[in-house]
Amino acid sequence: MAKLNYVELPVQDVANTKAFFAAAFGWDFTDFGPTYAATMSGGTDLGLQGNRADWTAAPLAVIQVDDLEATEGAVKAAGGTITQPIFAFPGGRRFHFRDPNGNELAAMQVESH
Repeated sequence: MAKLNYVELPVQDVANTKAFFAAAFGWDFTDFGPTYAATMSGGTDLGLQGNRADWTAAPLAVIQVDDLEATEGAVKAAGGTITQPIFAFPGGRRFHFRDPNGNELAAMQVESH
């Protein structure tokens, strides 16, 4: 079953944003290079996107699915628009899409071990 598992925020300063969330909520982050960090709680996690070229217009909700290609087809069939084709990242693969209201979201599949 698909579930919301991630929210990605566009941020200007990854280090300062990590410090804010650590101080305010006690969250720990894992760095994935100089411009990206994420919580790794196993629940609904938070990603900090510091690369301006990869920013979305608003926070990006990420929906975890079991079959990424089937989900991409279902999104298209339901009237969604693919905004970024399937790509790999540490831990899995995902694609971005807009729903019929123009909201940008992503669907991701966890890398199987």
